[in-house]
Amino acid sequence: MSDFLPFTMERWQSTYENVVDYNLSESGVHPMTLGELLALAGRRADDVRLGYGQSNGSLELRHNIARLYRNASADNVCVTNGSAEANFIAMWTMVQPGSEVVVLTPTYMQTPGLAAQIGATVREVPLRESLAWQPDPSDLERAITPETSLIVVTNPSNPTGAVLTEASRTALLRAAARAGAWILADEVYTGAELDGEETRSFWGESPHVVATGSLSKAYGLPGLRIGWLVAPADLAEQLWARKDYTTISPGDLTDYLAGLALSKDVRPRILQRTRQRIRLGWQITESWMREMGCFTCRAPDAGAIAFARYDLPINSSVLAERLRVEKSLLIVPGDHFQCDHFVRLGFGLPEPALRAALDRFAEVITEMSAADLPHARGHT
Repeated sequence: MSDFLPFTMERWQSTYENVVDYNLSESGVHPMTLGELLALAGRRADDVRLGYGQSNGSLELRHNIARLYRNASADNVCVTNGSAEANFIAMWTMVQPGSEVVVLTPTYMQTPGLAAQIGATVREVPLRESLAWQPDPSDLERAITPETSLIVVTNPSNPTGAVLTEASRTALLRAAARAGAWILADEVYTGAELDGEETRSFWGESPHVVATGSLSKAYGLPGLRIGWLVAPADLAEQLWARKDYTTISPGDLTDYLAGLALSKDVRPRILQRTRQRIRLGWQITESWMREMGCFTCRAPDAGAIAFARYDLPINSSVLAERLRVEKSLLIVPGDHFQCDHFVRLGFGLPEPALRAALDRFAEVITEMSAADLPHARGHT
């Protein structure tokens, strides 16, 4: 156990997100209530039996998920306890000690952390700020070799909110095909695009793709803890077999509610709500950053997240801790993505709460600026 690598960001969030006044560490849109979801669907849930559900997800739910992917069927889908379980069982199935795994970074650190702890060699391909958070094709060519068994990509990206361009997708797919490597595509922010055009899945681009998704980020339903994997049918069976050793099945109630959320009539209404909120949230956050004058941030393509570089003389984890302790405000420090002097700000909160949270952040920036003035240091 001494070699165990803690998942720093998740421990930070799970420890503090429910005890601060304002939580800007969340990357999804503000959650819906049960009443809102049922009202959108025009349904009730009081007759749902609270038993063990179908362990890979009900047929109705898997059909609804499969509709989101080209040429997929229910046999390609395994429903999981959030995308965290989906990513976990994918890594458990597809990575062995000694495997070579290539990860596009910065990223959600679950998958590289799991790969390292399984005993794989992890090679990173940087998403370059100077290229609008795209990979340099030459970096892909160098990193992805015949020894590479798996390539992990989060698209749209966490933490940057960037969507891979067509050129980046093509370069990644070509490098994977040349190496004979699988692609694990974490696509949980699909549906939360600010321009309304959904990001095309990697599923269907190659026979060697596993795509993961969930209801947590784009749908505002994280409390349902419903995620999924989409994989070739034979591999989906293997993934399902691993799930027998973890959570076994989703609950009947969450499976039922997820089926409603992904139904043809309800899903577009949920995503309309999401896009309205994130467009306003980004407008408020972008304006605030301009006013502060110490942030540089590329506008995100998707998700309720801004990955902002800041020009302040303070480490990102120290800044985050100061905000938490002094202002009861939670953010994610760039250190959690191996990017100091960045912060990830969630802007999916309702407008009053978002503005109040940013005001508290502004107080710390103002206090730091005042402390840095010559008179504040005892000089004239």
